[in-house]
Amino acid sequence: MRHVGLNLLAAVLLLCAMSSLHPQPAPQEDPNQLTESGRTVAAGHSVSYVIHQLPVSSFPNLPASIQTVLNQHGCSIPQTYEAHRPENVVHASLERAGSSDWAVLCASNGTVSLMVFFGSAPERPMVLATARETDRLQTHDPSGVLGFNWGIDPASPQRVHDAQSGLQHRPPPPDHDALADSAIERRTLFHLYAKGKWTLVELPDNDLPE
Repeated sequence: MRHVGLNLLAAVLLLCAMSSLHPQPAPQEDPNQLTESGRTVAAGHSVSYVIHQLPVSSFPNLPASIQTVLNQHGCSIPQTYEAHRPENVVHASLERAGSSDWAVLCASNGTVSLMVFFGSAPERPMVLATARETDRLQTHDPSGVLGFNWGIDPASPQRVHDAQSGLQHRPPPPDHDALADSAIERRTLFHLYAKGKWTLVELPDNDLPE
């Protein structure tokens, strides 16, 4: 029995030695997840921030022509701090009823741009808003680390109509989608394209942007 125990011990030692010669690779982070971190000044204090981003290739439903334009601009897609799935790429009828259009938040060289691509001219994006990445940060958990707070979504005609319920002279709902432009837990604007130009949807005073 003693010989069996010694043989078993020798086998275990041999396996350990072999594993040290061929170490297992460490787990890799998701190669599609980009993370930008640093420090910025908020309320007179230096604070840390983290912004998660995704490459354009993470959105395979985007038409190839639009992906090309975004890649030419060096875009990545910033994600809000509460994101649970890829976001900030929107498909909706923004030009007119039934049109197939896209809106994207593009982060490049420290600036985020809200870009809209009409299906009728996908090679000519329109920029509705721009901001420095560090201007769209806010606290969201006890750690005090800031996260990205800018999100976009499609807004149906009914959603726009509901948002205007407090107006004294409430207009009828539009006949196509608007683009909801939100700062998480703060306020939402609605960009509407009509009569050849973009406008901000009129909202009750308590829903106006800060």
